[in-house]
Amino acid sequence: MTIFSKIIAGEIPAYKIAEDEQFFAFLDIFPLVEGHVLVIPKLEIDKFFDVPDDYLSRMLVFSKPIAKAIEKVFPCNRCGLAVVGLEVPHAHLHLVPINGINDLNFTRGKLKLSPEQLKAAQEKIVNAMGNK
Repeated sequence: MTIFSKIIAGEIPAYKIAEDEQFFAFLDIFPLVEGHVLVIPKLEIDKFFDVPDDYLSRMLVFSKPIAKAIEKVFPCNRCGLAVVGLEVPHAHLHLVPINGINDLNFTRGKLKLSPEQLKAAQEKIVNAMGNK
């Protein structure tokens, strides 16, 4: 069981952004920039392109309102997305508010935000999506 499966199961706390029967979205607790969200399928599959085709298309549709909310509440040119998949063996999509290509540079240092900062970012995104 991956750390992401434990988050889905509620065994590890997370700053949840959205969830449905197939996907779970939550804040990255060591983000590249504030507002960095991870979207994961509830299926435990290691490689992104091993995820079934129907899930891949639905994953983008699930991510769309989250990306729009990120763009609305964080100063950025757009919400970038990335698939890297090296740190956790569970397929995942990164949604990151970006102003330039370097904002998606996974080799640079990650932010260490306080629980209060993470909670505030979570609330901004969730509220912008119209969910409570």
